[in-house]
Amino acid sequence: MVAGSLSNRLHFFMRAAHNFAGNPRKTSPRFAFKPEMQLAKLARSCYARGWLLGTSGNFSAVVSRDPFCLAITSTGLDKGSLTADQFVRVDASGSVVHGTGKPSAETALHLVVTRFRQASTVLHTHSVWSTLLSERHVRDRGLWIEGYEMLKGLQGVSSHQHREWLPILENDQDIPKLARKVENVLNESPRAHGFLLRKHGLYTWGENLSEAKRHLEILEFLMEVLGRTTFAEPSTVAR
Repeated sequence: MVAGSLSNRLHFFMRAAHNFAGNPRKTSPRFAFKPEMQLAKLARSCYARGWLLGTSGNFSAVVSRDPFCLAITSTGLDKGSLTADQFVRVDASGSVVHGTGKPSAETALHLVVTRFRQASTVLHTHSVWSTLLSERHVRDRGLWIEGYEMLKGLQGVSSHQHREWLPILENDQDIPKLARKVENVLNESPRAHGFLLRKHGLYTWGENLSEAKRHLEILEFLMEVLGRTTFAEPSTVAR
């Protein structure tokens, strides 16, 4: 009887293991295969790279165009532990249509970018280098980046000789006013892949999450190169 009982128990556990492997625990239907999961994972990665420290930054992705629906991070969150259920969904006016949090204060900027660039993903980071460079070049209203092989990773760019213009806007707590400034910059610089807010950070985007992530990594890399070169001690540069 002991052997039979042991055999039955072993059979039970084998079946349980098989069922678990074939039917893994399901994610909430709202988030299964949805952009919130991918954006949360990317945000945690960016936090680890020092681009989203404190409660800084916000990520968004278009869920649908008709009717328009945007998933965006809730305000005031630690991106190092961000999860899919900490996003809300808003309509074209920025009003919450799903979720319990409060959308990012800069939701209007995301809406402008998705509309004027037809972007499906918008990423906003607060790295050290973007903050420093945005202050250094604010009088020029932007900075040129050219001659770097990494530029070829930007959509539509095929040569390192490309000149990339990265506009810089004065930051403003009046978000509707700032959104209008962003509209103007996007109209004035139709080929730009991003822009900077003074003493604030970088905005970039893409037709999908993969493209937006690529643009983010490339622009952050290039800004670090420019920053290290610009702010390095003369003796260090000479070496």
